[in-house]
Amino acid sequence: MIVSLIIFIIVLGLLIFVHEIGHFWVAKRAGIRVDEFGLGFPPRLWSFRFGETIYSLNLIPFGGFVRIYGEDPFDEQANNPGAYRSMATKPKLVQAAVLVAGVTFNLILAWILLSTGLIFGLPVNAENNFSFSVPLVEERLIITSVLNNSPADLAGLKPGDQIVSLAAQATTIKPKTAEEATEFIRSKTSGLEVQIKRQPIDLEEKQYFQIKPKLSPAGTPLIGVSLEAIGILRLPWYLAPIDGLKLTFNLTKETARGLGYFLTQIFTDASVFDSVAGPIGLVNLVGDASRLGLVYLLSFMALISINLAIINLIPFPALDGGRLLFLAIEAIKGSKLNPKVAGWANLIGFFCLIALMVVVSYFDVVKLL
Repeated sequence: MIVSLIIFIIVLGLLIFVHEIGHFWVAKRAGIRVDEFGLGFPPRLWSFRFGETIYSLNLIPFGGFVRIYGEDPFDEQANNPGAYRSMATKPKLVQAAVLVAGVTFNLILAWILLSTGLIFGLPVNAENNFSFSVPLVEERLIITSVLNNSPADLAGLKPGDQIVSLAAQATTIKPKTAEEATEFIRSKTSGLEVQIKRQPIDLEEKQYFQIKPKLSPAGTPLIGVSLEAIGILRLPWYLAPIDGLKLTFNLTKETARGLGYFLTQIFTDASVFDSVAGPIGLVNLVGDASRLGLVYLLSFMALISINLAIINLIPFPALDGGRLLFLAIEAIKGSKLNPKVAGWANLIGFFCLIALMVVVSYFDVVKLL
């Protein structure tokens, strides 16, 4: 768990650094003064000044910020027409470019990570309908996650195990898809024999597991695993960026669709929290990905980076999308919003986001129990 936490902090720090460097770089290019570039949230642990900007490392590792002159709506001096290096006095398109730069850099990072993974051989969903430059190889059905204290966990199954066969009630199948395996498991209430292949191969490692499914409240037999049919996509370096871009686009589209469904159901269906992970859940998922190998970790980092980009584009106060919404309102009405209204909206939005994180973290803990 400690190793997983350290890896998670490093991964999150890199993704946040890339996001904030986007804001920083575009602001600097636009001639806007940047007062501080910080990793983590205060209190400040260490800092140094280079030119006009303070670079700081802060105690709370889950975040980062760029303090741009004129970004704070409460800063009345920065809204003065004489403050020529203030963000507030720049054209609306320049301000929008600064706000969207973090999201753009996160998507570029995802593209680079996926393209790098494709050169070494990236595991991708074998059941998708993407059109790649070469066919997949080494297709197999993999356990991607195991629920704590579930029948599968208690039996000894692990993320990364390859499902070779499932047997129950004198019936044996060799499933090729997650749907085929799930249907078989849900149709068997008695004991289930699972044959797996585990990497690296250990001849002394158990290959057959006896599992008794647990009935859900609806009476459905479950063993507590997530399955995915994957294949390896390996490309030469000159093709990897092309398919990497294609994969980034498709993952962004699917992630946006899933997030949209979550937000529409959040107040009416508590079960949607089972399909999302907060900071606690992400620690476990990053740990699982790192144990599967570097390529899996690169792929998972790309997915988190895409998630960060999409979440930040939501038009909600305290997010980049919320500030873009304020800019659009100002452009339509032809005058600035009341700084106090914008400031309080961002403050309330921030606390709403913290509350949502607490709720998601609660469900993370419930899943672990």
